[in-house]
Amino acid sequence: MTVLILSGVLALVIGGCACVFWAARGGPRWVRAVATATLAVGELLRLVDPLRSSNRKRGDT
Repeated sequence: MTVLILSGVLALVIGGCACVFWAARGGPRWVRAVATATLAVGELLRLVDPLRSSNRKRGDT
């Protein structure tokens, strides 16, 4: 069950990245919408966990 969920999340991430790539080259409106949502979620994740990202900058794990 966990493998199935992780596979679905991986498929969504790959699809989102493909839409960002395609939208940068002038894809259809729905691709640009998915790309915008993908970039917004990435930015939101960066803002939600600032401690984790600051630890990476210092080299801590």
